[in-house]
Amino acid sequence: MALVPDVNNIRLGLAGKLPDNDHPYSWSAIINGYDAALLPHCPNAIIRDYLSKQPRDAFGIPGVRVTHIWCEDFADAQRVAAMALIPHVAARPEQLIGQVDAVLIPTDRGDEHVERARPFIQSGVPIFVDKPLVDNNPDLQTFRGWKQAGAAVMSSSAMRYAVEFRGLRDRLAHVGRPRFITMTMARSWERYGIHALEAVYPFLVPGGWVDARMISAEEGDVVHLRHRDGVTVVLAVIEDLLGAMGCLSIYGTRTSLSAKFADSFTAFKQQLEAFVRYLRTGTSPIPFEQTVELMQLLISGRRSRELGGQAVPIHKAQRNF
Repeated sequence: MALVPDVNNIRLGLAGKLPDNDHPYSWSAIINGYDAALLPHCPNAIIRDYLSKQPRDAFGIPGVRVTHIWCEDFADAQRVAAMALIPHVAARPEQLIGQVDAVLIPTDRGDEHVERARPFIQSGVPIFVDKPLVDNNPDLQTFRGWKQAGAAVMSSSAMRYAVEFRGLRDRLAHVGRPRFITMTMARSWERYGIHALEAVYPFLVPGGWVDARMISAEEGDVVHLRHRDGVTVVLAVIEDLLGAMGCLSIYGTRTSLSAKFADSFTAFKQQLEAFVRYLRTGTSPIPFEQTVELMQLLISGRRSRELGGQAVPIHKAQRNF
């Protein structure tokens, strides 16, 4: 059953913007298109580059528009709205309620998402929450409770939709039995570790993760994960590893496969299209318990750091962390 009143006329709102995260520019432009003369107003050079390289017919999702935006800084919202052809700028996030059919929360701090989501959940508005959904267990339990009560919530990393990694999944049988998987990522474990996790996650059976062990240093974190199918996963999340961000390799009993993430535009568009399908069908493309397990992996990595690198079971309750 559809989550919106008119599946052919879906109004989306964007709620929130962090100073160092410019997803409101990219997400809204992917859906609405953009004013080329105002593209330089986007402060992110990577976003400017990949938007400018797309043909005009690559933009848009039929029957969907971003119609409203709210940002903490009203001037930010005005700049995004002008560039991405968003007609309405709200002064408060609650002003989106009743004006849109669903809300995109494009911020990537998991410790803030419960409070960002709360007004929309309480009003029955479907939401998509940028990665990671949470970074601690109490907030994860809050989202689980909301979901069990019937809230429409979806969250994912765009890495799940990377065309480069989908190509590896299509050829996975070539490696024989997978035994070792590596993934590299820049920035921090709390905010970007989910990119590494969700890139690897679809290659292995959900529910089979055993434990996580983190080796942490000033420059970044290396996380060792075990899966019950006899696969070892090593994720390197290093602050300035920008030149090797998104390198995934799978080593098996017969051969190996590797790919590097490069096509941000397509990954983000397919991620947004997946949310739209959820709105139109009521069926989430990602079982929520998989999102829960991914958050448990993220949280277990953090917990291992706090414990000086001890192995932390993935499904063991961590009520106070």
